Amino acid sequence: MGERDIVTSYDWSGFLVVTLSTLAATAVLMIVTALIGARLGRHNVVDVTWGGGFVLIAVVAAVVGDGELWRRLLLAGLVGVWGLRLAWHMFRRSRGKGEDPRYEEMLAKAPGSRTLYALRKIYLTQALALWFVSLPVQISAVAHGSVAAVAVVGVVLWVVGLTFEATGDAQLNAFKADPSNKGKIMDRGLWSWTRHPNYFGDACVWWGLFALSASAWPGVLTVLSPIAMTYFLVFATGARLLEKSMSKRPGYADYQRRTSYFLPRPPT
Repeated sequence: MGERDIVTSYDWSGFLVVTLSTLAATAVLMIVTALIGARLGRHNVVDVTWGGGFVLIAVVAAVVGDGELWRRLLLAGLVGVWGLRLAWHMFRRSRGKGEDPRYEEMLAKAPGSRTLYALRKIYLTQALALWFVSLPVQISAVAHGSVAAVAVVGVVLWVVGLTFEATGDAQLNAFKADPSNKGKIMDRGLWSWTRHPNYFGDACVWWGLFALSASAWPGVLTVLSPIAMTYFLVFATGARLLEKSMSKRPGYADYQRRTSYFLPRPPT
C-alpha cells in the first residue's frame, strides 16, 4: 500500500462523526458544570470537570468510532484511570473551600456580567482545550492497523506519567496533613527531583496517549495536542502560575536553586 493509499484509506467522515459527537458531549458537560458553578457560587468546579471531560470524550469516541477495537478500549481505559483519579483529587482538594484565586482574579476584571464572562473565559476555553488536547483519542477511534513498538512506548510513557502524577500528589497530601510541616516547603520524595512532579507526570500521560494514537495513521498528525497540553502545564495555567504565588513564601527561592523546574533530575 502506497503513501497515497494510506492517507485515503482513513475514514475521515467517520472521524467527523466522532469529533462532532465529542463536541456535543463536551458542550453538555460544560453547561451542566456552569449551572453547578453558578449555584455554588464558585467556578473552580470546572477543575473537577477537566479530568472527567477527557473520560467522557474517550468513552464517546470508543463507542462511536469503528477503528481497532483493542486500541479504542485501551485508550478509553487509560484515559479513564487518569481522568477519574484527577477528578477525584481535584474534588477532594476543592471541597468545602471558596473560589480559586485564579478565577477570582479573572472575574474581577469582568467588564459586565460575571456569569457571562465566566462562561466565555472559563467554560468555553476549557471546552475547546478539552476537544483539542483529546484529538489523538478521537483520531485513533477510527484508525486501523498499528505499529506495535510505538504503541508499547505510548503505554510505558503513560505508566511513567501516572506514577509521577499520583505519587507526587500523594506525597504532597501527606506532607500537608502533618501539622509540623506548616509553613515549610515540600522538598521531599519526587518533589526533590522536580518542583512539579504532578505536572511532569500529566505531560508524560498525554505524550503516551499521543504515541499510542500515532501507532496508526494518521495519529501522528495530532502532535500539536500533547504540545498544547505541555504548554498549558509548563507556561500557561500550570507550573508558571504556581511558581508566581509560591515565590512569595520563605525558603522557596532556595528550593528553586536546588531543584529542577520541570524535568526530573537527581537532587543537588
